[in-house]
Amino acid sequence: MALKRGLSGVNRIRGGGGGGGGGYRSAFILLVFFCVFAPLVFFVGRGVYIDSSNDYSNDSVKQDLDWRERLAMQSLRSLFSKEVLDVITASTADLGPFSLDSFKKNNLSASWREVGVDTSVRNSQNQTTSGIMNAKRDITLKGGSHQKAETPAKFYRRQLREKRREMRANELVQRNDDTILKLENAAIERSKSVDSAVLGKYSIWRRENENDNSDSNIRLMRDQVIMARVYCGIAKLKNKTALLQELQTRIKDSQRVLGEATSDADLPRSAHDKLRDMGQVLSKAKMQLYNCTLVTGKLRAMLQTADEQVRSLKKQSTFLAQLAAKTIPNPIHCLSMRLTIDYYLLSPEKRKFPRRENRENPNLYHYALFSDNVLAASVVVNSTIMNAKDPSKHVFHLVTDKLNFAAMNMWFLLNPPGKATIHVENVDGFKWLNSSYCPVLRQLESAAMKEYYFKADHPSSGSSNLKYRNPKYLSMLNHLRFYLPEVYPKLNKILFLDDDIIVQKDLTPLWEVNLNGKVNGAVETCGESFHRFDKYLNFSNPHIARNFNPNACGWAYGMNMFDLKEWKKRDITGIYHKWQNMNENRTLWKLGTLPPGLITFYGLTHPLDKSWHVLGLGYNPSIAKKDIQNAAVVHYNGNMKPWLELAMSKYRPYWTKYIKFDHPYLRRCNLHE
Repeated sequence: MALKRGLSGVNRIRGGGGGGGGGYRSAFILLVFFCVFAPLVFFVGRGVYIDSSNDYSNDSVKQDLDWRERLAMQSLRSLFSKEVLDVITASTADLGPFSLDSFKKNNLSASWREVGVDTSVRNSQNQTTSGIMNAKRDITLKGGSHQKAETPAKFYRRQLREKRREMRANELVQRNDDTILKLENAAIERSKSVDSAVLGKYSIWRRENENDNSDSNIRLMRDQVIMARVYCGIAKLKNKTALLQELQTRIKDSQRVLGEATSDADLPRSAHDKLRDMGQVLSKAKMQLYNCTLVTGKLRAMLQTADEQVRSLKKQSTFLAQLAAKTIPNPIHCLSMRLTIDYYLLSPEKRKFPRRENRENPNLYHYALFSDNVLAASVVVNSTIMNAKDPSKHVFHLVTDKLNFAAMNMWFLLNPPGKATIHVENVDGFKWLNSSYCPVLRQLESAAMKEYYFKADHPSSGSSNLKYRNPKYLSMLNHLRFYLPEVYPKLNKILFLDDDIIVQKDLTPLWEVNLNGKVNGAVETCGESFHRFDKYLNFSNPHIARNFNPNACGWAYGMNMFDLKEWKKRDITGIYHKWQNMNENRTLWKLGTLPPGLITFYGLTHPLDKSWHVLGLGYNPSIAKKDIQNAAVVHYNGNMKPWLELAMSKYRPYWTKYIKFDHPYLRRCNLHE
C-alpha cells in the first residue's frame, strides 16, 4: 500500500510538471527500503520465529516423552518386581550398532526426530568392532559445531528400552492368555467325548482307566467303590445321614454287579447304569464332603487295613498250600487202594518180576527211586524208558512204604516198562535200618520231635515253619538216600531220582562223566545268592561257622550220580551220622535232607552241566520254555506238584504226556488231564 502511494505521488509530481528535487529523493529512498531492507527484515523475523518454534517443539517432545515414560513404567511395575526390572535394565546395555536401540534410532519416525540432532551411528560396510560399538555421537547445533555430552542419546536409548520392555510384557501377557484359551478349548473338546456312563471317574491317578481296553469298566467300578467308602467315612463324621445311606446303597449295587467278574465281558448289562449312578452320587459327595486332608487320611487308613488283610491272607494261603502239598488227591488214593486189593488177589507166582538177575549187575544202568506215590513213580519210569536208547540195560530200584508196596508192585506188573528191569522193595523190610543205627529215626521217636510235629499250639507253629512240618520229613523214604551203599552193596554207581521229575533225554552219558574222585555229581544252584550255604545252615553256630563257607555254592537233589565206591572209601554215611547227632535240637539246620546233604558232601560234589537238570517247575512261573525243552531232567520241586490241583497249568503238560489216561484203573478213579 505504501508502494502504491509512492507511485501515485510520483505521478502527481510528474503530472505537476515542475516539482522540486526533494520529492524525487523521497521516492528513491522508499524504493531502496522496500527492495533491500524489507526482505532483510522479513528473513530476520522468520529466523526469530523458527527459534521460538524450535523451543516450543523441544518442550512438546519432552512432554510427550515424559508422558510415554510414565505410562510404560506404570505398566511394567504392575507386571514385574523391582528386582526383575533391575535385571532387565542391566541386561539391555548398549550394544552399539548390533543393538536394537541402534536400529531403532536409525529408523525413527519423523515424530521422534529432533531438528538439528544427528542420531545416526557411523558404520563402515557392516564390519564393526568394539571401538565402533563405543563410538561417540556427534551432535551439531545451530550457530556452531562443538562436541556435547551423550545425554540425549542415552535419553533416547532409555526411552526405546522401556518401550521394548512394555512390548515384551504385553507379549508375555498375550501368550499366557493364548495358552489358557487353548487349554480351555482342549478341555471342552475332551468333555464332549466323555461318555455319560463314566461320569464321576475319580481314579485320576490311574491313567490306564483312560485307555480303551476290555477291562476299563471293571477297574473303574472298583475304584468308585473305594472312593465311595472314603466318602462314607467322611459323611459319618459330618452327620450327613442321607448322603451316607445313598453311598452305602450304591456300594452294595456296585458290589452286586461286580460279583466275581474279572473282565468287562463278565459284567451284566446293568453295569453301565450302575457306573453312571455311582458317578452321580460321587459327584454330589465331592461337592459336599471333599476335604483333601480327610480324604488322604481315609485312604491311608484303608491302605493300612488292606495291608494287614493281605498279610493275614498270605499266612492263610501258605498254610493251605502246605496242607494241600501234604495231602494225596483222592483219585491217586483210589488208585492205590484198587491196585492193593487186586495185588493180594494174585497168586504168589504171578507177583514176581522178570529179569531178576539184572538187579545186581554192575554193568547196567541202575536208578534209585524212593516214593509212596504210584502215579508219580510210573511217570519217572515211563519217561526214562521212552527216551532211552536201549531200555534193556536200565534197572529201576523202587523203594516204598508198606502201605503202598502192594500197589507199586501191581502197577508195574500190569504195566511193565518194556525190556527194562523193575525191582520194588519195602523200606520196612530193611531190618538194619533201626533207631540204634540211624540217628534220624531215634530223633523222630523223641518226645520233643513229636511235640514239634503234632502240637499245633507250639510256639514255632507259625507260617514260616510250616514247610518243615511236612510228613515227608517223618518218613525214612526221605532219609534213605544217605544209605545207598547199604541198600545196594554190589553196585558201583547209581543215579538217584526224585519222584517229582520227568526225563526228556537219554541219561546213559551220565555214567561216563568223570567225577574226578568226588562222590556226588549234581547241578549247582548258586546262580542266585539265596542258593548258597548261608541260606540253609545256621552260621551263628560255631560248629557251622568253623567248618563251612557261607558263600559256598549249593546244589540240587532230584538227579544225582553217586559213586558208591568212593562213598564207602570216604565213609559218607558216617559223616552224615556225625552231623545228624549234633543237630538233635535242630540248632544247625531245620528239618529236611538238603542241609545235611550239603554238609555231608561238602567238597565232595562234582558240578554237572546245568542242562542236565532244570529245577523250579513247582514254584517258579518264569522259567524259559527253551531251558525246559533243552533239559535232560525237569524237576517240579516246590509245592505245586504236577499231580495236584495247585500245579501250574503251563508246566503240567510236560508231565501228563507220560500218562495214559485211558487206562482202566485211571478211568475208574476219575483220573484225567
